[in-house]
Amino acid sequence: MTRTVVISGATSGVGQALAQRYAAPGTVLGLIGRDVERLRRVAADARQRGATVVTAAIDVCDRAAMYAWSRQLDRDHPIDLVIANAGVMEGTPPGGVIEPANAAYDLMRTNVLGVMNTVQPVLDAMVARGRGQVAIMSSIAAFIPLADSPSYCASKSAVLSYGLSLRALLARRGIRVSVICPGYIETPMMLRENGPKPFKMSVERAANLIATGLERDRAVISFPAFFAWMTWLNGILPDCLRRQLSRSFRFTVSPRG
Repeated sequence: MTRTVVISGATSGVGQALAQRYAAPGTVLGLIGRDVERLRRVAADARQRGATVVTAAIDVCDRAAMYAWSRQLDRDHPIDLVIANAGVMEGTPPGGVIEPANAAYDLMRTNVLGVMNTVQPVLDAMVARGRGQVAIMSSIAAFIPLADSPSYCASKSAVLSYGLSLRALLARRGIRVSVICPGYIETPMMLRENGPKPFKMSVERAANLIATGLERDRAVISFPAFFAWMTWLNGILPDCLRRQLSRSFRFTVSPRG
């Protein structure tokens, strides 16, 4: 039986690792990314692994294009799983005081509206079929407000709430929704962050943990477990105590190249 999996942000990092993880005979992969050449390479690799691949060189912020492409793909190959993975990171620049305003606005468009533009187009069809699965990429940063990345933390908290709300709404319709909240993963985005990176892991390990969590229909797929628990606990502390404990956990984020 053919299975159709859609992955946004598929041209690098976790998205690329997930494309490799799901690429197999009997799978239709819908891969979304902005970089045409990298998208071509990821698609070629997936085809070598036996998957049928449909690509879209689309910015997830383009709502009309995302709706048109997603709905056409669903008509041709009913979508079983959509992974809203595309996202960006911003924060206090080296030598700066606060993240640049334009970067913060762009981040919110990508990390929040981009997620919605990936998920919303497929929901009506999934509801009509009475089946389907949605995965939304958040972060451990959703659990705690970090001084050096206010827009990033806000965006990841927003999609965590969005995903869990969808899960509660759609469970009776046969649609499973999970939110992914990883810690530090060795990706190009992580390399832009200058500071402590505890418990970092490879993209391959992260992709396997995500796939396993989705198979088990976990509401929140958060890892590494100890780091996630520590971050969550820190996030619910009184403000004055949390800020005191967070003084040693400061970082900067280099501009995107």
